[in-house]
Amino acid sequence: MIEDDEGHARLIEKNIRRAGVNNEILPFTNGTDALDFLLGPDGSGEVSAGRQLLVLLDLNLPDMTGIDILERLKSNPHTRRSPVVVLTTTDDAREIQRCYDLGANVYITKPVNYDGFANAIRQLGLFFAVMQVPETD
Repeated sequence: MIEDDEGHARLIEKNIRRAGVNNEILPFTNGTDALDFLLGPDGSGEVSAGRQLLVLLDLNLPDMTGIDILERLKSNPHTRRSPVVVLTTTDDAREIQRCYDLGANVYITKPVNYDGFANAIRQLGLFFAVMQVPETD
């Protein structure tokens, strides 16, 4: 999970857990640390070969945009098949289309109110519970 808002991150994890998803969630608050984990110190992405990854990605991060991260992940042979769920407050139609064009699997706009956000994340958790994650090369 790449999310810089600690409250959003807690809410996301809590509601994914409520949906019965118990996979490990590694939280990152900036793109630099997330890319270091996903692509490794050498940037090759080989560290992610064979990992079962699903990336929850906020677009508005302190050090880079989620678009930059999405581009890097989807252009790397070791991470390109990893599902990426964009979870952000941005609801601009061009931004949404750009994410899908770059390979995002799902784009969810965070509702402004707490109940709407919690409900959206619960539904996302149910989606994760039945989703098949492809194996990497």
